Parts: sequence; C-alpha cells; structure tokens
Amino acid sequence: MIDPELDLTVERVIRAPRATVWNAWTDPAKFARWWVPEPAVCRVERLEVRPGGAMVTQLSEDGAQFVPHLDASFLVVEEIERLVFTNAIDSRWRPASPEPFLMTAEVTLAEHPEGTDYRIIVRHGTSAARAQHEALGFADGWGTVTKQLAALAERENR
Repeated sequence: MIDPELDLTVERVIRAPRATVWNAWTDPAKFARWWVPEPAVCRVERLEVRPGGAMVTQLSEDGAQFVPHLDASFLVVEEIERLVFTNAIDSRWRPASPEPFLMTAEVTLAEHPEGTDYRIIVRHGTSAARAQHEALGFADGWGTVTKQLAALAERENR
C-alpha cells in the first residue's frame, strides 16, 4: 500500500523479461553498471541478495576516489518478483542512522505484455523525510537509474 504522505515511487515498463531485470539487480557486475546516475561510477562492495544479506556500494564522481554510498540490508527476497531493502539496518545488522534519512525500498517485478512492469516504492518514516528526499532529487536520481537499468536489460534482451 502506498502512502502519498510518506512514500515516493518510480514505475516503468522495461522491455525485457523479468529474469533479465532480476539478474541486473542481483549480479554485482551488472548492478554496478546502472545503480548510480552517470557519469558517476558505482563500486559494489557486497551484494548478498537473500534475506539478511548485505547491500554495500560506493560512489565516485571521478572514477578514482570512492566514498560510501549505501550500507543496507535486504529484508525480503522473492525470486524474480520482489526485493525489499533498508538502510535502517546496516550490512552488519546494526541499527543505522544514515544521512540524510532512513528509508525502506520495495522493488517489484510483474509480468507485462511488453516485458516487465517495474515498480519501486521508497518508504520514509516521516513526511519531512519524504519531502527531503523529494527535494534532494528523488525523481531525477531514481528515475535516471531506472532508465539506466532499463537500457541495460533491454540491450541484453536483443
């Protein structure tokens, strides 16, 4: 259920099978190719796609110096259908206080006549956190990486 006061969403039809989109989420080499908006570069430190598994990435603006980007844990993993992760619990399963806000993201992949119905819901604990995420460029950031994911998956599907 989406709460418009607390949640932000991205939806897109990706013209590739769900298995291809799933693989782009679960293969560290593929994940690194789309997870941050270009021209920034992503380094995947850990991507353990299982309940309780780690999701740790680093970001570089220049391709040389990397800084922490995301330290999160997977909560739910339903093969080729759904992923849920949060930055409220870090990769070591310790309570976290990430800047600039806590979030839980749910990714769903559903069948679509043209490929995959792709949806992300990013949940926030307060309307202020939601507003802050939106003001920091949620639509551009998550929209851009979704386009990059689609481009990768659609190329692989040809």
